[in-house]
Amino acid sequence: MKKFVNQSLKSFNTFGFDVSAAEVYEVTQNSDLNELFNMGIFKRSFKIISGGSNLLLTKDIETPVILIRNKGIKLIEETQDYIYLEVSAGENWHEFVLYTVDKSWGGIENLSLIPGCVGAAPIQNIGAYGTEVKDTITRVNAFNINSGDTEIFENEQCKFGYRDTIFKNQVKDQYIITSVCFKLHKKWSPKTEYGDIKKQLSDNGIINPSIKSVSEAIIQIRQSKLPDPSKIGNSGSFFKNPVISKARAEELTKLFPTIKTFNVNDFEVKVAAAWLIDSLGWKGHQENNIGVHEKQALVLINKGGGKGKDILTLAQKIQESVKVKFGIQLEFEVNIW
Repeated sequence: MKKFVNQSLKSFNTFGFDVSAAEVYEVTQNSDLNELFNMGIFKRSFKIISGGSNLLLTKDIETPVILIRNKGIKLIEETQDYIYLEVSAGENWHEFVLYTVDKSWGGIENLSLIPGCVGAAPIQNIGAYGTEVKDTITRVNAFNINSGDTEIFENEQCKFGYRDTIFKNQVKDQYIITSVCFKLHKKWSPKTEYGDIKKQLSDNGIINPSIKSVSEAIIQIRQSKLPDPSKIGNSGSFFKNPVISKARAEELTKLFPTIKTFNVNDFEVKVAAAWLIDSLGWKGHQENNIGVHEKQALVLINKGGGKGKDILTLAQKIQESVKVKFGIQLEFEVNIW
């Protein structure tokens, strides 16, 4: 385990904000967590960074920062129909997806090019293009910072919801995820109904899509709509799609006929946050070297030299304008430090 003092976090967050951390510990194996436990680090306030892709840094960090950098993909079991894998939390998510695509193991190809690390996937219950990671996770292994033990959370115990899990609520800040176990399909059926997947496949001349062709199509779609964090600082979607009652959605549709909604269940619908923000003219808005991406209203950007607190101020302005116009409170998808 390595320790860094007065370390810049610029390269550890995809917004690229240059804030400093008083002390940083780089965890490369699970035994490092035991060492930190014995040092008493977990008895203090601390922060965790994995991929830094769902994070807004607004000030210097005085508490210890733990970087999760453990690696490894292990085959647990193989049956006629399924592959079971255990993947270390520090593995890059997109690289893991490409690994499964290369093996023709289905289940997470629609989650291609999502930034971040594997350990953050179950916390956020990441999802895109008709797929949520909860549908492939069998269990999560996590280090209990109070006891020093490693515990297992089966899928049902994780209480997966829309961009929500037990790790964001009931046991928040009590565990550090060390690895995630997945069940992937050897016999595979593509999910191409969501968004522009069918159109992109058609543009690519694909009639009978493979796992690889679906992954490649989604990568192309995301690259056409979302800025590359290595070129323009961002954290992907900054806001969640709000979920409201069907009755409220019907009222809004009468007032705003072009509003975009998606059924969640018999009683609730999801409203496209991008539509709400775009309809108020925020897309492409720029100020103080930060702004809203010109192609995707959900993405706030750092054009270089911006400050995290400016992003937060802009996000709050957008929140307020949506609340005033539509009576809907947008929630942030990113963590604010």
